Amino acid sequence: MKTVAMKNKAGSSKAASRRKPAAPKRWSKRVVETSDALDLEKGVFARDSAQAIARSLKLSAERSRRKKTDAFRSAMSMLNFYINRAGKNLSPGRIRILEAAKEKLRGLFMKAG
Repeated sequence: MKTVAMKNKAGSSKAASRRKPAAPKRWSKRVVETSDALDLEKGVFARDSAQAIARSLKLSAERSRRKKTDAFRSAMSMLNFYINRAGKNLSPGRIRILEAAKEKLRGLFMKAG
C-alpha cells in the first residue's frame, strides 16, 4: 500500500507545516542586551576586573524599576545566565573572573556565600 503525504495550500506536507519556526540565533545575546529586568552597561561582562563587573551589576539592579525580585537576585541571576549561556566559549581565565565576580557581588550585598 502506497501512502501519499497530504499537501497544504503552499504545496508542502502537513508535517512540515506543524514545525516551529527556527529560533533566532544568539537569543541569549538579545536577552543580555534587552533584559526586561536590568539595563546593563555595554560590555559589562567583558571587563577585566571581577570587582568592576560586580559593581556594575549591583548598580544596574538597584536602579531598575522593572525587576521582579530583589536587586541581589536580579544581579546574580543575570551573571549566572551569562556564564551558563556562554558556556564552552569562555576561556578558563574568563570563567575565573566571572566566578570571582559572584563572590564580589555577594560581598557588595553582604550575603554569605
